[in-house]
Amino acid sequence: MISETGMSEIKVRPDLRSMTEEELRSFLGELGEKPFRADQIFRWMHRDLAASPEEMTNISKALREKLRENADYVTLKKADVRISKIDGTRKYLFALPDGNVIESVFMRYHHGNSVCVSSQAGCRMGCRFCASTIDGLARNLLPSEILGQVYEIIRDTGERVSNIVIMGSGEPLDNYDNVLRFIRLITHEKGQNISQRNITLSTCGIVPGIRRLAEEGIPLTLALSLHAPNDRVREGLMPIAKVYKLDEILDACHYYFEKTGRRVTFEYSLVRGVNDNTAEAAELAALIGRQHGHVNLIPVNPIRERDFVQPDRRAVEAFRSYLENKGIAVTVRREMGRDINGACGQLRKSYMDHDATAERNV
Repeated sequence: MISETGMSEIKVRPDLRSMTEEELRSFLGELGEKPFRADQIFRWMHRDLAASPEEMTNISKALREKLRENADYVTLKKADVRISKIDGTRKYLFALPDGNVIESVFMRYHHGNSVCVSSQAGCRMGCRFCASTIDGLARNLLPSEILGQVYEIIRDTGERVSNIVIMGSGEPLDNYDNVLRFIRLITHEKGQNISQRNITLSTCGIVPGIRRLAEEGIPLTLALSLHAPNDRVREGLMPIAKVYKLDEILDACHYYFEKTGRRVTFEYSLVRGVNDNTAEAAELAALIGRQHGHVNLIPVNPIRERDFVQPDRRAVEAFRSYLENKGIAVTVRREMGRDINGACGQLRKSYMDHDATAERNV
């Protein structure tokens, strides 16, 4: 197709699994189909997790053919699955149609199964302790591609998922519209019907996105990747800290609490010799003492490309105890999947490095 400017344009096909029920009804109307078909197809896609229109047995072959001809039906393919011998955690590497790969994690807890999804292929935030960002951002994920991570894991395990954490590769608020649509679809009563209160979204602190999310009327849990008690230390770990300072980020978090009534989780990766001593615990307590939230301490998961090291157990306990003595709710995150490259971006990075090495050796 040639535009008025003489430039070629790529016609984007409709993406069925990213559509709302209303959009699906309108799309099917354009194809000459009756409105009730939208309800059938929506349930097949989001409740029954049909891998293709061919599995939709109560719609006609002619309609299935129309869907194939006029729209995309996005499903993900497993490129690798690793299962922890320690705790049964499953790390998935999914291949996208354009050659990109993304990671997801399936974790079993006493309160139910949880899936950690990626929102982008790669990431442009540049956090120094995270493997996801080393090769930069490839692209945003579609709502159907974020959904597909959950759906393929349910199909693979045969187990229900009750909790979603948007903490995989990528910054969710950097892909705001697609992530919000994913949330609305995964919680839809005709789909998986996961409680909005059982969804956690993690951000490195994009202030306009936090404030915008507060207005959406969705009672999910906001997790702030804090990782430092002051702007100076934070800038050394997270480039975004040069754009948004802690005062304005915490103001946005407080606004989120006021609008939603949901307390904020402060994620704090402990790095030996960088942010793990009791003086920094004191700064952290002073910084967030008036916030309605709790601290999740995360002994950093070492990655090959960085020289960050975990603190020893005594340092972690001393940091935790200091915060507790100041009246701050604090937990130490249980490590999951340590033996299968469980941290964000590690499996994807090793897969990409292997492919790059193979190409050089051809």
